[in-house]
Amino acid sequence: MSIEEILEMMDETLDKALAVPFSRSKSLIDVEKMSDLVNEIRINIPKEIEQARGLVSERKVIINEAKSEADTILKKAEDRAKQMVSQQEITRLAQARAEEIMINAQQKSKELRNTTNDYVDNMLGKAEELLSRNLSDIKKARLALKSTGK
Repeated sequence: MSIEEILEMMDETLDKALAVPFSRSKSLIDVEKMSDLVNEIRINIPKEIEQARGLVSERKVIINEAKSEADTILKKAEDRAKQMVSQQEITRLAQARAEEIMINAQQKSKELRNTTNDYVDNMLGKAEELLSRNLSDIKKARLALKSTGK
C-alpha cells in the first residue's frame, strides 16, 4: 500500500469519527486503527524514499549520458567546422596561388611580346636598310646601263 492510499484511509477514518458530545472540534476515533495506519506510513516511507533516490540516481545517469552525448556531438561539429575551414583555407590559398600564377604568366607574355616586337622591328629595319641599299644599287646599275647604251 502506498503512502497516498494510507493517508486517504486516515482521512476517511477521521471523517467517520463520532463527535464528542458537547464539543464542536473533538471526535472519537479508533486509536488502534489510526496507530496501524501511522505504522504503515513508517514502513512505507523508507520504500518510497528509496524509490525517489533511485529515480534521482537514474535522472543523474540520464543527464550525464545526455551531457556526454552532447559533448560528443559538439566535438564532432567542431572537428567538422575545423575541417571545413581548413578546406576553405586550402581552396582560398589555391585560388590566390592560381591568380598569382596567372598574373605572372600575363606579365611574362607581355614582356615576351614586347621583346619579340622589338626584335622583329629591328630585323625589319635592317632588312629595309639592306633593301634600300640594294634598290639604290639597282637604280645606279640601271642608270649606268641606260647611259652606256645611248
